[in-house]
Amino acid sequence: MINFNGTLVTQESNILTQNRGFLYGDAVFETVKIVNSQVLYLEDHYFRLMASMRVVRMEIPMDFTMEYFEEQILSLTNKLGISAAARTRVTVFRNDGGYYLPIDKTVSFLVHATALDSTLYVIDEEEYEVDLFKDFYVTKQLLSSIKSTNRLLNVTASIFASENGLDNCLLLNDSKNVVEAIQGNIFMLVGNKLVTPPVSEGCVNGVLRKQLLKLAKTIEGVEVAEEVISPFDLQKADELFITNVIKGIQPITKYRKKTFKTDLSQKLVSKLNEVVSVTLS
Repeated sequence: MINFNGTLVTQESNILTQNRGFLYGDAVFETVKIVNSQVLYLEDHYFRLMASMRVVRMEIPMDFTMEYFEEQILSLTNKLGISAAARTRVTVFRNDGGYYLPIDKTVSFLVHATALDSTLYVIDEEEYEVDLFKDFYVTKQLLSSIKSTNRLLNVTASIFASENGLDNCLLLNDSKNVVEAIQGNIFMLVGNKLVTPPVSEGCVNGVLRKQLLKLAKTIEGVEVAEEVISPFDLQKADELFITNVIKGIQPITKYRKKTFKTDLSQKLVSKLNEVVSVTLS
C-alpha cells in the first residue's frame, strides 16, 4: 500500500512509486519539432540523445536506431492526426529498481506530442523583458550540457520570472557568467560580432544553437564567436536573442534599462525558414 494525497491505495495503482525518472531525475529527453510529418534536424536530435544516454551510463537498446527513433515519434503524431506541426518530447528513463544505484541499466521511453500553430518560425514582435536569475547557478560540467529531467533550476527561475513580471531570465554559471536563458541558448550581438557562450560554460548543447552558428556565418559582415559573456557585456549589446528548436528565435527587447534592436534576429529567422523549406521540399 501507499498513501497518495491522503488516500491509501495499492502500490500497483500508481506507476510512479518505482519510476526512476520521477524518484531521482534518472532520465534524459529530447524535444523535437515535427513539420509536415518530418522531424526537423533529426540526426542532431538523435545523436544528442545517444550522447546524453552514454554520459549517464544508460544501456542503449540495439534496436534504438535513428530510423526507430523517427518511427516512434511519427507514429504518434500521425495517430493524433497532427499533419502540420507538432512539439514532441521523447523521454528516456532507466527502468525500475534500486535506490541511487540502479539494479537495471536498461531503459524505457515515453513520447508525447502537442500541435503547434505554425510550421515556419515567426518572430514575436511583442516586448520581451529579461533579467538575471541569481538564486542558483548552473555548474560548468558535462551534465549541464545534456537535457536531463533534473530541471529544478529552470523551474525555480520560471517562477521567479513570473513573480517579477519578466518574460524570461538569464541563467548564470558558478563563475557568474551568463550561460543561457530558462528554455534556450543566448546570443549577443555587439557591433558586427555575434557571440554565444561555449558549451564548456555549462549551457545546453542546443540543436538550434548549432544551426544558427552555421547560418550566421553566411551573413556578410557578421563575425561569429563562442566566447564567455559576463553580465556587464549585456549592457554593451546591440541585440540579444534566445534560441530553441520549437520557438526558433525570440528577440529580447529589454534588459533592465537597456532596449535592443531585432534586425539580425529578423534576418536569421528568414534564413532559418529557408532551410526548413528546403528540408521539407
